[in-house]
Amino acid sequence: MKENKYDDQKFFEEYSRFPRSVEGLSAAGEWHELKKLLPNFTGKRVLDIGCGFGWHCIYAAEQGAASVLGTDISEKMLAVAREKTHAPSVSYQRMAMEDMAFAQDSFDVVISSLAFHYTPDFGDICRRVGDCLTAGGDFVFSVEHPVFTAYGTQDWSYDPAGNRDHWPVDRYFEEGRRDAVFLGEHVTKFHKTLTTYLNTLLKTGFAVTGLVEPQPEPGLLDTVPGMRDELRRPMMLLVAAKKQG
Repeated sequence: MKENKYDDQKFFEEYSRFPRSVEGLSAAGEWHELKKLLPNFTGKRVLDIGCGFGWHCIYAAEQGAASVLGTDISEKMLAVAREKTHAPSVSYQRMAMEDMAFAQDSFDVVISSLAFHYTPDFGDICRRVGDCLTAGGDFVFSVEHPVFTAYGTQDWSYDPAGNRDHWPVDRYFEEGRRDAVFLGEHVTKFHKTLTTYLNTLLKTGFAVTGLVEPQPEPGLLDTVPGMRDELRRPMMLLVAAKKQG
């Protein structure tokens, strides 16, 4: 499903005020763990799927990547990314992840941050990544954790006093469409189990080399509103893999 909520003006304005949108990787609670999974970028050709504001593209260029291509379905996101990016080695292209059809061996590294829960067919994405990634190339991505996506509403259960009581998990093994509320807007996401994420990688020619359920960076616990509640359940899943063959 090629939903493009990020080009809705109201939604985009709300997203643009998000701490990680304003401050970049330093305000992303998972960044201190994700960067440990990333390979050496020196001289590498990098693809960033769902690049958003281009923070990871800029980082890859700063780390010595030979070329970086960021793709995203949102023209508004790409406009901001182009404005923020000054490295000549970085370029951007409007493209839905389901439409990727790059030539064989086009990239040495493929990364993606919080994009794959927006598509129903993770296997299709893995095959497309495998088609364009060189043998032995790195595939590193983050997604919303299956515990976070299972119930669907992506909100806490509250006690009678309005306090956050617990995080609901239900229909875990019933994969598929969920109607979530994000930044006050209804957004379609697709729940997948942990088994599906890992076995799909294995079945499409990847070896899993790293897996992290990140806790927030300690320095953000008291500076980002609500960050301490992220210690109560996993919000994200980080995966590193290599293309075999």
